[in-house]
Amino acid sequence: MACLIVPAEAVGPILALPEGLSFWGGIDPATGTVIDAHHPNCGQSLVGKLVMMPTSRGSCSGSAILLELALNGHAPAALIFREAEDILTLGALLAGRMFDRPVAVLQLEPAEYDALTALPDARITATHLEAEGLSLTLEPLSADQLELSEADRAMLDGSQGDVVQLAMQTICTMGASQGATRLIDVTRAHIDGCIYASPANLRFAQRMADMGAKVRIPTTMNAISVDHANWRSQGVPPDFGNPAQQLADAYVQMGAQASFTCAPYLLMDPPKMGEAIAWAESNAVVYANTVLGARTVKHPDFLDLCIALTGRAPLSGVYLDAHRAARRVIEIDLPDAHDDALWPLLGWLAGRLSPDRIPLLRGLEGTNPSEDDLKALCAAFGTTSAAPMLHVAGITPEADGALAPGADILRAGRADLAEVWQGFNAGNAKVDLIAFGSPHFSHAECRALVAALGGRHRRDGTQVIVTVGQNVLDAIRADGTSAALENSGVQIVPDICWCSISEPVFPPEARTVLTNSGKYAHYGPGLSGREVRFGSLRDCAEAAITGRATTDLPGWLI
Repeated sequence: MACLIVPAEAVGPILALPEGLSFWGGIDPATGTVIDAHHPNCGQSLVGKLVMMPTSRGSCSGSAILLELALNGHAPAALIFREAEDILTLGALLAGRMFDRPVAVLQLEPAEYDALTALPDARITATHLEAEGLSLTLEPLSADQLELSEADRAMLDGSQGDVVQLAMQTICTMGASQGATRLIDVTRAHIDGCIYASPANLRFAQRMADMGAKVRIPTTMNAISVDHANWRSQGVPPDFGNPAQQLADAYVQMGAQASFTCAPYLLMDPPKMGEAIAWAESNAVVYANTVLGARTVKHPDFLDLCIALTGRAPLSGVYLDAHRAARRVIEIDLPDAHDDALWPLLGWLAGRLSPDRIPLLRGLEGTNPSEDDLKALCAAFGTTSAAPMLHVAGITPEADGALAPGADILRAGRADLAEVWQGFNAGNAKVDLIAFGSPHFSHAECRALVAALGGRHRRDGTQVIVTVGQNVLDAIRADGTSAALENSGVQIVPDICWCSISEPVFPPEARTVLTNSGKYAHYGPGLSGREVRFGSLRDCAEAAITGRATTDLPGWLI
């Protein structure tokens, strides 16, 4: 039956997207226009439309982008999904609940969904969806199936304060939409909404802080939008730097650790196998589930704080054993003599081939990927798939026995990887900027870059920037790695990552960017407005010296 998840009246033209879309990096928050250069609907406006897509994908920050669109009057009139969806749903829920700017959210059965995609327009009421020749009764979402503990009910009835009540109401609504029957304790949280993607992020955080919100479990923070200590000396305009810092400070005021990294798994004491956590930030979620064997749903921005305030999360999705199984096998015909570029290319391809389900990759058993290779794999996978994890046979801890009954099989090889490489490479061979650190570079990656540069200095006119977390910055300062990088002309920037960087830290004069990150190769064109090229770490290091990127396929892809 058709489910009305977030109620609101809506009428307008139908825009049916053939595939999911990440609102972060995929939608201009000021205009509601699709800016994802890899999406078939790039350039189209979503404003005022009944937007259909199978489900969303990509960044957890999409909820904040939708909230901003609702606040500035550029939101879709409604979002209609075929599969379960959390990220945009949460943004729509809070737009109505906190700011009286509701956006209707529906989930339809596949046959109903397919029938609606062929129609030009529709109307949504509190009880029905009406379109030409189609009338669907909408079942309102109910949280009555949730079995709540006495402590849960105490938070829900307001006895622990209005802000905790709001947090628990939001958790229960999202739990109901996910089909959960109860909540579970989580041991730690990671906040993604501290990036100043739009004024909506700050309005939400300040509202919660003003209500007296305090986290009750250990809570780390994602990369933010400025170098917290140095943005003024870097020339960042105060009209951006001040609200970006205020946003970070609001979460610190609420008790979060000022970790400022998109790679929380690089911090001391990462989550353990089987540990139930509540992380947002897509690459971190995929890495935690896939590589560490911890358990976390891909929590949307703002729900992460709600969970941190209560210590409770809906028991759904990959918190449960049954939902961690692979429903698709991707057999990889592995090219010989590959380099580190394999892993981001493969992650992006695996996500494209498995956009709505967890895959198991076979054919990589003879490889010996480093933690950084797996980091690159997971980050790129998170840009093209809605799934919160993947399995790699012979490598990741839950790959054995991870296959669900009836899983289908796809194959991919050299030609498919070459096609991804070509899609990642656009623009002039002359590069103005080398972008490292999406996600944040590890200590080992910084040392590897020193080795690849071999003491040489970057070419004048080609800037090189590495973004890191404060913990890695401390480590590379202690062992001399940062000095070696700086002697080669490399700029090291903490706190920011490439998905949150802005001018003038991002060099305004740079027109073509080269990166070794599959995540940034995907999001970079839309976020920066520049042409982006991709290569291995060594390719990028050589381009830093010569000022030119190779335009030829790597030998291992020919």
